[in-house]
Amino acid sequence: MQKPAKPSVKKPAVKQPIGEQPENPAKLILDGAIVDNQWNLLPLGGEEEITADNLASGKLILPLSLWLELREQLQDRKEEIGVWLDSDETADLVGEHAAELPLIAAHFPLFTDGRAFTVGRLLRERYGYTGEVRAVGSFIRDQLTYLKRCGFNAFAYQGDQPLEGLLESMADFSDSYQAAADQPRPIFRRRALA
Repeated sequence: MQKPAKPSVKKPAVKQPIGEQPENPAKLILDGAIVDNQWNLLPLGGEEEITADNLASGKLILPLSLWLELREQLQDRKEEIGVWLDSDETADLVGEHAAELPLIAAHFPLFTDGRAFTVGRLLRERYGYTGEVRAVGSFIRDQLTYLKRCGFNAFAYQGDQPLEGLLESMADFSDSYQAAADQPRPIFRRRALA
C-alpha cells in the first residue's frame, strides 16, 4: 500500500516593492533641522529569512509585511522598531497599532505616486499618531511643503540637492488657506478669531 503524498506547503510570495527600494541616507530633515539618521531601513525581500532572533540590533525600520509577521515577538524592542509602508499599503494596515511605533515611514517610489500623502494625513488625523512620520523614496523638493501639511515631520531625501536648500523650500509659503494636519483651522477661521 502506497503512503499518501504530503501536501506541499507553499511559502507565501515575498512582496516586491513598488518601484525601487527606498534608500537610507546618512542625514535627513527632522522637525525642521538637518540631523544624522539614527535608523536603518531594511529593504523588502532580502535573500535570507529574517526572524526575531536574527534581526539586527539597533533602531530598525521594517517593511510592513515583516513587522506584521514579527510584531508579537518584538514587543520588548518597541522603542527601536519602526515600519515603512510601500505606496500600495495604507495607514489602515497599521491602524490602532500605530501608537506602538516610534516611527512610520511612507515610501514614494516615484514623485508622481502621491498615495503616501494620504498615509501621513490618516496617521495624524484618524489614528492620532504623534511619532515620527518619515517620507522615504523619490519625492521632490517641490512636494516638501505639502508633505509637511499632510503630517510628515521627517524627510529622508535621496536626491542630489543639498538638504539646506530643501529646508529653505519648506518656507516657500507663509500661510495656507485650507485646513490640514499641520493646521486644523482654515484661514477664514483663524482670521475671524484675530
